[in-house]
Amino acid sequence: MDPFIRPFIDYLKFEKRYSEHTIRSYHDDLVSFFGFLQQKFGQLSLHEISSSFIRSWLASLKANHISSRSVNRKISSLKSFFKYQLRSGNLEQTPLSNIVSPKINKRLPLYVEQKDISTLFSHVEFPDTWNGKTDKLLMEIFYNTGMRLSELINIKENQIDFGNCAIKILGKGNKERIIPLSAAMRSDIKKYIEKKREELQDFDDTCLLVNSKGKKLYPKLVYLCVKKYLGAVTTIDKKSPHVLRHTFATHLTNSGAELNSVKELLGHSSLAATQVYTHNTIEKLKDVYKKAHPKA
Repeated sequence: MDPFIRPFIDYLKFEKRYSEHTIRSYHDDLVSFFGFLQQKFGQLSLHEISSSFIRSWLASLKANHISSRSVNRKISSLKSFFKYQLRSGNLEQTPLSNIVSPKINKRLPLYVEQKDISTLFSHVEFPDTWNGKTDKLLMEIFYNTGMRLSELINIKENQIDFGNCAIKILGKGNKERIIPLSAAMRSDIKKYIEKKREELQDFDDTCLLVNSKGKKLYPKLVYLCVKKYLGAVTTIDKKSPHVLRHTFATHLTNSGAELNSVKELLGHSSLAATQVYTHNTIEKLKDVYKKAHPKA
């Protein structure tokens, strides 16, 4: 099936401009699907693949205890693949027309309480080393902008607009968005850049955040940093850069921010992805009601 998969992956890469991580997920899902078909039913052409073959694959995933969320992602990969084959003229109809995605229990995004964030930046000590300075700034940037991990490690100095107190982010699909910076955040970034030139003899001058060797940060390092410092102030199950993104959005909605504005700040393509944060706000209101209302 490689003659069909390869052009589709190139389409995702060069036309849709998806991230490497997303493209890898699509590729792995397709390889898994066609590998299953070949093992169970032998070599099939595209025209021979029917919905019954796809149901067999989905049943095998369920038997292996693959979560509904992961199954839905794999179905989405297949839908995109067969839709591409229709557009390319390789098929006349998709075998997924009768496939129903399993229901997913909605999970509210985990976030850090505001008092715990205050504790983090007011009372937790960051080492007085270059890596300590970098750790503190990256934690502040995550919470103050809600950007993704991939966006943070790729920030360049020239993306900071000090005059207008803003930062330009290159997000998913190479979509640009502007996020305002507080005066304090702008000052911290400016000091960091000045210190970088004073303390480091050699560094990657295209990146804003660098380690003590002047090299660009890598994802695992940033993830461990966030996990370490969130572990000092909160007991929530997951402690990751994405939790800080959820925290940014939840604190905004809890403070009355308009949902469309939060959507733009997060770089979501649709409002549906942002609406999940209103559930956190409702849960907060319920909590306040139960604690404060005499009849609650």
